[in-house]
Amino acid sequence: MKKDDKLMTVPEILAELGGISRRTFYRWREIGKAPEGLKLPNGEIRIYRSEFTAWLESLREAA
Repeated sequence: MKKDDKLMTVPEILAELGGISRRTFYRWREIGKAPEGLKLPNGEIRIYRSEFTAWLESLREAA
């Protein structure tokens, strides 16, 4: 994580992924196939932009 790394919301992540469903994203989290994230005290998930980018790159390498 970089000092100026942005925390992304789930809706931002979904939009970046081309509009996948929230349910699909949470299913990926359940099976360990989603980027690492933080769970806030209110239950909302945040993901650092750098973690999201690294996760996308790992998918490219696996393809």
